[in-house]
Amino acid sequence: MASKSGRWAILENSIIKLGPEHRQAACLTLAAAFANDPAMSWMLRNPTVRARRLPMLMDWMFTDHLRYGMILGTPGCEVVTLWRPPGRVHEHPALTPRAAIRFIRILGTAVFRAEHLERWIDRHLPTGERQFYLRMAGVRPDRQGHGLGGLAIRKGLVRTPAIKGAIHRTVAPD
Repeated sequence: MASKSGRWAILENSIIKLGPEHRQAACLTLAAAFANDPAMSWMLRNPTVRARRLPMLMDWMFTDHLRYGMILGTPGCEVVTLWRPPGRVHEHPALTPRAAIRFIRILGTAVFRAEHLERWIDRHLPTGERQFYLRMAGVRPDRQGHGLGGLAIRKGLVRTPAIKGAIHRTVAPD
């Protein structure tokens, strides 16, 4: 990719801020992209259950990032990235009884592993909230290996303040 011409120029210009109208396609992309992710596989151990529950979990995360963050991707949601700005990395709606019931509907008995995983990730984030946080980057499986994930991440980095060391992301250990 020596120059930004042809296909890459078109793709780079197609990374947009996603909104509510992209919800369904974005959630399906994220669910498919994370179907075999080590953390998701540990949390939702049964593949059949994971396939059923991941779209619901991604819908919650999409909604959460519409409110507290930024969602970037292609108009067709072949790639989706979820970002949290400084000061909002740990911001979430209050865990009301209604919200707790929703999480149980989404995660079932995996709700406890999800909480454990969330605490593990939080322990590995830098202290304070001075950094942007790339929470997720997912590419639809049929479009993986074509540079879309890296392209969307680079586009997100351009939208964040250029403060050295101020971007943080978590990745699966493998």
